[in-house]
Amino acid sequence: MAMPLRQSIRLGAFLAKQKLLRKEKYAILVELEPLFACNLKCGGCGKIQQPAHLLKQRMPVQQAVGAVEESGAPMVSIAGGEPLMHPQIHEITRILLERNKIVFLCTNALLLPKHIHKFKPHRNFTWMVHIDGLEEKHDASVRKEGGFQAAVEAIQLAKSQGFKVMTNTTFFNTDTPQDVIDVLDYLNDVVKVDNMQLSPGYAYEKAPDQEHFLGVQQTRELFAKAFADGRRKKWRLNHSPVFLDFIEGKRDLECTPWGIPSYSLLGWQRPCYLLDDGYAKTWRELIEETEWDKFGRGKDPRCANCMAHCGYEPTAVIATTSSLKETIRAAVSV
Repeated sequence: MAMPLRQSIRLGAFLAKQKLLRKEKYAILVELEPLFACNLKCGGCGKIQQPAHLLKQRMPVQQAVGAVEESGAPMVSIAGGEPLMHPQIHEITRILLERNKIVFLCTNALLLPKHIHKFKPHRNFTWMVHIDGLEEKHDASVRKEGGFQAAVEAIQLAKSQGFKVMTNTTFFNTDTPQDVIDVLDYLNDVVKVDNMQLSPGYAYEKAPDQEHFLGVQQTRELFAKAFADGRRKKWRLNHSPVFLDFIEGKRDLECTPWGIPSYSLLGWQRPCYLLDDGYAKTWRELIEETEWDKFGRGKDPRCANCMAHCGYEPTAVIATTSSLKETIRAAVSV
């Protein structure tokens, strides 16, 4: 199954407008990081390696909202760090929803039971809970015993209160096709989350664990086997069919780094969430002064093994809306 119908319609209308306006570069979703601090030390991340003075900072509400508005993106993924450690995260969320943004609040869910009363269910709001495998793998990934069980219980709590809940799972070279199948079956059929998002482990240079990222061929083999026998059609995946074709090696795509830009306490990260070539103060500066043609596989060696959602899902979404055949396929998959 593809991304939810409401989300697909909203994206389609947004992309049609950009085409009418003849815009070449635009943000589909902003990765908003209003803090770097976190309550976990995950091996595949590295945000808490920031200097102590940055870890203590929290982005002001108006700065966070202003950045999203400046970009014009219809969707926002609020991450970090752990966003529930931000004392005004519910205010940032509320204002973005009032401004008709689709909001995903990414969390490891450990603090969700403590703060859930500050939020209300909304048609444009979704909890995005990180689940990196079943219990043993997840707890090892987040380096916290009991992390998996706490996350599952938080998901069940949120769903019992009427919230939409999605999960985000990153896979590494230690995962087998059966690992992918097992965790997606569990989340889809047992926990019954609304949708699931997945990503190949990307070579994020600040991550403490640099040994277990996936290469391109490894990614294609992993997902081709996991998706075999029609399994991908039964899972409620929050991805376009084109992106899923891409990660299982059925087609190739070029990266669209400006499609899902990252904004943090340091500004707009150049050129994308995974590479750190400096920061722009404004959205206009990011778009106009970044040498976009220098990035992507075959251009920058750092991009050689990347098949991450943040670079390739925008390409897939644009390809879908530009083709009648792909639009129909996406609609049928919903």
